[in-house]
Parts: sequence; C-alpha cells; structure tokens
Amino acid sequence: MNAATTTSFWRDLIRKPFFWGIVAIIALLALNVLKDPGYLAITINPNNGNLVGNLIDIMRQAAPIMMIAIGMSLVIATAGIDLSVGSLMAVSGAVSMEFLNSVGDSSSLGAALAAVGLSLLITGILGAVNGVLIAYVGLQPFIATLVLMLAGRGVAKVITGGQNTAASNDPYRWIANGYVIGIPVVFILALGVVIAVGWVVRRSALGLMIEAIGINPRASRMAGIKPKGLLLTAYVLSGVLAGVAGIMSVGSVMTVDISRTGYQLELDAILAVVIGGASLMGGKFSLSGAFVGALLIATLDKTVLFLGVSSSATPAFKAIVIIVICLLQSERVRAWFQRRKRAVAAPRAEAPKEEVAA
Repeated sequence: MNAATTTSFWRDLIRKPFFWGIVAIIALLALNVLKDPGYLAITINPNNGNLVGNLIDIMRQAAPIMMIAIGMSLVIATAGIDLSVGSLMAVSGAVSMEFLNSVGDSSSLGAALAAVGLSLLITGILGAVNGVLIAYVGLQPFIATLVLMLAGRGVAKVITGGQNTAASNDPYRWIANGYVIGIPVVFILALGVVIAVGWVVRRSALGLMIEAIGINPRASRMAGIKPKGLLLTAYVLSGVLAGVAGIMSVGSVMTVDISRTGYQLELDAILAVVIGGASLMGGKFSLSGAFVGALLIATLDKTVLFLGVSSSATPAFKAIVIIVICLLQSERVRAWFQRRKRAVAAPRAEAPKEEVAA
C-alpha cells in the first residue's frame, strides 16, 4: 500500500461518523486506565470459568441499548422517531415476569420461551399501533410515539397491578446472566441481531427503500415504493427489538420495576443513532454506527460511575462528551478547521518569496 493509498484510506475513515465514536471509546478507556492501570484486565472466574472485568460489564450493559438503537435507526431513516421504546421495555418485562410468576416453575424452558414469545408479541403489536397511527392515520411520529411512551407504562402497571413483580426461572435468567465461551449471552445475542438486520437491509432493497421514503416519500411512491407498509414494518421491528431489550433488562434481576425499567433509554438510543452517523432528517442510517454508538453510551455510563462523578453532574458530563463527538463529526466544523489551517500556512509559504524579491 503506497503513501497516496494510505492517505486516502485514513481520509475516508475519518469522514465516517462512527470513527469518532471509536476514538471516544478509546479515550474514555484511556482515562479510566490512568486512574486504575488494571481497568482493562479480563480474568477468568475460577468458580464457573466465565470472563469477568470492566470490558465484560460494558458489553453486557450495551446490549439493551444496541437493541433499541437498531430499531431506532430504521425508524429515524424513515424521517420518524420512536419515543415509546423505553416504555415498551417496561411492558415486555411486565408481561414476562407476570407470566413466569403465574407458572411458578423455576426450571421450565418451555415457560421461559413462552414468556419471551408473549413479550415480543405484545411489544410487536404495540409497535404496529405506532405504525398504523403514523402510516395510515397520518399522525406525526413524535406525537404518536409520545402517546404510547406515556400510555405504555400505564399498560405495564395494569399488567402488574401497579406492583414490582418478581419471578424465578433459570432458563430466562440465563438470557441476561448466562455466558457462552466466557462471553455474555446478551452481547452475543445483540451482535447476532445487528448482523442479521444489517444483512437483510443491505443485501436486499429494504434498506434503500427505507432511506428513499425518508428522503422523499412522494418521489418514492412515484417510483413504485409503498411507504405505508415500510413504515409499519419499521415500527413493528422497533417494538419487537424494544421487547428484546426489556427481556435483557429484567432478566438480570428477574424483577420488573415499572418506573425504572427502560427509563429514558429512548434518549440513549437516539444518541447512539446520531453518534453512528444517522440523520434525524431521515434518509440515512448506519447499523454499524448505531452499534458503536451503543458501546460508547455504555462506556460513558461506566466511566461516570468509575470516576465517581456526582449523580447530579452526570447528565452534564454526558452532554459535554456527546457535544464534542458531534462537533468532531460535523463536516462544517472540520471544514472550518481546514480553512484555518490553510490560512495559517499561506503566510508561511509566501515569506521566502518576499525575501528573495528583496
């Protein structure tokens, strides 16, 4: 690889928005290492042979964010938004815990699979409600999903009778707390979903059609694309993935807290999507970027706790990091720095000529 090719490679890489997300993750990890040189150490638990360490914790914490970020990416690509994913996580957890609590068999694999299937069915139906209100009724995505965001926790309270419901089921708990080859199951599951969805939307015309309706719905209809069906599909998928995230979240403690499960995670999902390079105006999305963005959010949350940042200052700390990343991603900001660099370099290049003329 010659110098010109190398330069072109790095120039193209720097222009990719998720590159700066990776840089931010490395910077946060380096900051933690400065405080504790052993921060990145990964060891093997002698009792069960599983890997343990801060990086493993980050992977586990990032998994639910990845799920809702993937669904959010597709929704935002249609020029929409889904504010209900956090509430749907609570609904998913409520359905699972109530079902498992009623069954009462702590070792039944069938009960665990039934709880998972029922949770995803309910959240998929609620996602379809969003899709119908937006695609067929014509409500604005912000309003339609805001309604379900507020009503979703009410639905979860009705399901649980307003109480935090706990259950016991080992196969269900394994989804959130289990390991495969020392790696957390939730991260492997999240990675598998990212790869599967990415393969479908990029190996077929689905991704292009979703981006098309986000750019110009009228032109996409004239081109033979049916926006209503695609919008419905995007919101159903977002609801199902929010259900998966809810299963991951409640499975770790086998208790659903209606007021806390999924609380404000829709904001983390939107941040992850934006960090990954998606446009909130629609027509552009990157699942790999959302994957990196979710890892960054989890790393940032872990760093805040590790550094002992006051809980009252945590939102400001996160906001500063996110703003810096978004500025680094901005083409306008980078162009401004390039102009400043050329303006500084120009007088230096002209100085020798003036000396020769003298």
